Amino acid sequence: MSEESVPQRGGAAEVPPKGLLQQMEELMAALNADLSALDADLQAAGPGRDGGAGAVGAGDEREGR
Repeated sequence: MSEESVPQRGGAAEVPPKGLLQQMEELMAALNADLSALDADLQAAGPGRDGGAGAVGAGDEREGR
């Protein structure tokens, strides 16, 4: 294979490719931020028609006692 057919990587301004772990960490940070914002929105909205997430199955544990 000649040098002409191989793409050359060079130049001081070129950013090296990110590793898979770094990409996953960035995605997890973005997901965490989105979930935190969603949680804040839900907390600000107050309980919904079903009484909030805590109301689902809340009495199930105590019925057997």
